[in-house]
Amino acid sequence: MKIPYELALGWRYTRAGRATRRNGFISFISGVSMLGIALGVAALIIVLSVMNGFQKEVRDRMLSVVSHIEIFAPQGAALPDPALTLAEAKKNPNVIGAAPFVAAQALLARGEDMKGALVRGIDPALEGAVTDLAATNEKTLKLLVPGEFRVVLGGELARMLGVRVGDAVTLIAPAGQVTPAGVVPRLKQMTVAGTFDSGHYEYDSALVLLHHEDAQRIFRLEGPTGVRLKLKDLHQAREVAQQLAGTLSGHLLIRDWTQQNRTWFAAVQLEKRMMFIILTLIVAVAAFNLVSTLVMTVTDKRADIAILRTLGASPKSIMGIFVVQGAMVGVIGTAVGLLLGLGIAFNIDVIVPAIERALNASFLPKDIYLISKMPSEPQSSDIVPIGVISLVLAFVATLYPSWRASRVNPAEALRYE
Repeated sequence: MKIPYELALGWRYTRAGRATRRNGFISFISGVSMLGIALGVAALIIVLSVMNGFQKEVRDRMLSVVSHIEIFAPQGAALPDPALTLAEAKKNPNVIGAAPFVAAQALLARGEDMKGALVRGIDPALEGAVTDLAATNEKTLKLLVPGEFRVVLGGELARMLGVRVGDAVTLIAPAGQVTPAGVVPRLKQMTVAGTFDSGHYEYDSALVLLHHEDAQRIFRLEGPTGVRLKLKDLHQAREVAQQLAGTLSGHLLIRDWTQQNRTWFAAVQLEKRMMFIILTLIVAVAAFNLVSTLVMTVTDKRADIAILRTLGASPKSIMGIFVVQGAMVGVIGTAVGLLLGLGIAFNIDVIVPAIERALNASFLPKDIYLISKMPSEPQSSDIVPIGVISLVLAFVATLYPSWRASRVNPAEALRYE
């Protein structure tokens, strides 16, 4: 099969042709452009993969503690008819698990140490149907027996209070008792039955689990304050919540998992878009370095262009030669960048710990970033646009120098040869 001479000459010019000092410099500039494109593409893939992994990791750890949908009564009151609400929610075909709960805020004290806590009263027998945390801590949650006032604390909360299994802590309810001496806060001594670690610092440092009947007694409620649901597909939570709003009886509030951390997820999406734009500009700068490379090549090859024109080459063919040269740089740079970026993105769980050990530093303090390990999740929805944009920018950068080459006058080019 005969290779078109435009392609053959374009590839030869990409490799710098004759080994002269000037051609060597042009080859160096071409290599720098190629390297710039590769590094820009790799940086885009790595950054977006890490942000995807970070979002997925935080979401999964959050959903190990938080249910997909919560149905609750206004102002923290008890549900009018918990059994009816459970039955109506289970009728939705997308719901695969449901469990009652009590949600409240309180103070947890141990000696002179006192911490704010999110109190969640649960039914240990049903909780495993709505959260992964209950499934992984089943034996511990079975120790929550009604009437014994036992609690299971987040691991970070237990460490901050300095308590272990079997120690006593004091739960202080915000609404006090009215006595002749004034309002006195309600206190209840609880026994620590165990601890859990979800991997999500916000919940590990604040969440307190106890039996829902004990929670009802402490907070003086007539029943659960809500129902938690688990769905077949967590991504359909918003649609299912809208469906339930039209089928449930009573004036109940419905909240899906995307609403509980809406600000955080919106911030991550905005940051991801901005990083994509910023790093794309790096690829654009590298791609448009091709302009200077091709302009220098055209100047150096004016005699060759003139000879080709006198031999019958059309301006379109001359333009095609230099388009091929620039496209080769773009294709090779993009391919190298994709391989480099994907190689690092898929092995970042090994690379980052090695760098942390070498520098004796921690890049992700879990009390700030919610997780302590660098996650990564390359997605084709990010990688394909990156490759396409890089190739398009490289192609666009070749158009003007290639057009200039096609306009070279053979007589003027050969006058001093």
